[in-house]
Amino acid sequence: MQHRYIRTLLLPALVLFLASCSVGKNFRRPQTNLPRNFRNAPEPKDSSSIADLAWKDFFSDTALQGMISHTIARNFDMRLALKNIESANQTLKQSRAAFAPDLNFNISAASNRPSGSSLNGISLSNFLGTTHLEDFNAGVTLSWEIDIWGKMRRQKEAAQADYIQSAEGVRAVQTSLVSSVATGYYNLLMLDAQLAIARRNLQLNDSILQMTQLRKDVGQTTSLGVQLVEAQKQAAALLIPQLEQRITIQENALRLLSGDQPSAVDRSTRLRDVMLSDSLSAGFPLGILSRRPDVKAGEMRVKAANARAGVAQASMYPSLVINLGAGLNSFTAGNWFNIPGSLFGTFFGGLTQPLFNRRRLKTQFELAKIERDKSIIEFEKSVLTAVTEVSDALVKVEKLKQQQQIAEARVKTLQGALTDARLLFQTGLADYLEVITAQGNLLQGELEASAITCNLYLAKIELYRALGGGWK
Repeated sequence: MQHRYIRTLLLPALVLFLASCSVGKNFRRPQTNLPRNFRNAPEPKDSSSIADLAWKDFFSDTALQGMISHTIARNFDMRLALKNIESANQTLKQSRAAFAPDLNFNISAASNRPSGSSLNGISLSNFLGTTHLEDFNAGVTLSWEIDIWGKMRRQKEAAQADYIQSAEGVRAVQTSLVSSVATGYYNLLMLDAQLAIARRNLQLNDSILQMTQLRKDVGQTTSLGVQLVEAQKQAAALLIPQLEQRITIQENALRLLSGDQPSAVDRSTRLRDVMLSDSLSAGFPLGILSRRPDVKAGEMRVKAANARAGVAQASMYPSLVINLGAGLNSFTAGNWFNIPGSLFGTFFGGLTQPLFNRRRLKTQFELAKIERDKSIIEFEKSVLTAVTEVSDALVKVEKLKQQQQIAEARVKTLQGALTDARLLFQTGLADYLEVITAQGNLLQGELEASAITCNLYLAKIELYRALGGGWK
């Protein structure tokens, strides 16, 4: 009796001891050689970054805010990413349920009448006095695999990492959407500004053409002058349908992002009235690991791959399964519910060690380790890519500010040159070629200035996205 009591205590103790064993490496974030500071960035005063701003605070234009909200709600990629979260959530629930035992209910009835000349028939006739055998069974079975090597724990860890990765994937899609919508919107404002420039220059060409025609009528210039001025006017006119085409295509692209049919896009401001802060703190490179969704998703990808390597390793070790069963059983229907006579119970526990398929399991383990190594390489690449993108955006902002100042000063110079050329042309001190040259230079200068201004805004948007802003 004492020995039975000791065995009763030792069995659960052994199960608990085995369950505490765990194979596979515990996850640690891969080491990243991050610089102390971003290139082309001043020494930050603290860890704050523009990526901490919600996109509604970064963009103050109400029309743009409405467009971004609408796109986030209806974009196809965003909706697919949300479905990926639902799938990952179902897998996570399943991984949690793996710790619970399997419970099944079964009911069966069988009737067997062997040949009276067969061994079974003779045996039944001698012992039971009949050759007709019936069997009725109803019961529940419980099967429970003890997580000896942490296989199910690793499966749960992988499912949790997949779920977080899916959530970060949604955030990554949103940051991309916010950046894409804002980029498309500011491109539209630039095209609007360039269209206005082209139309204004077309009107200016009209006045110069009239002046040239009058001078030809009084013999002060030739037909060649009229033709060249008219060609200049046609060049300005050619820009208008080209810009209108680009505007329509850009509007359609924005509508596609928001899952809408092609149509016009409302704008509530002009390019020159856009307000984007010049205070663009980048913080420290270390902040990218916690702010940028694609980097965080890469980290979770490594964690999931590490857990799956643990699952593959645990599959090579013995598995301990406990089976319990209870119910009613009788070989005649009349005695089926004769309780307690028809009650039965079973208990079985055993270790199963894979032998012949061990090579296959080892191969799966080696492949899982390779996938883990690949995910680490991809994570390291994503971190370096993120740092590079921030540095690129910082230098773009800095140099585009300088270009904008030069371009605006050049436009003022060309405006003065055109004014002087027109006055000199009216007084006969300059010919039409000087006027044409001055006007053509001004047109190109204004177009370039608007493009540089737009590119400066786009560089700020890219910096915001590269730092991980846009998902809040």
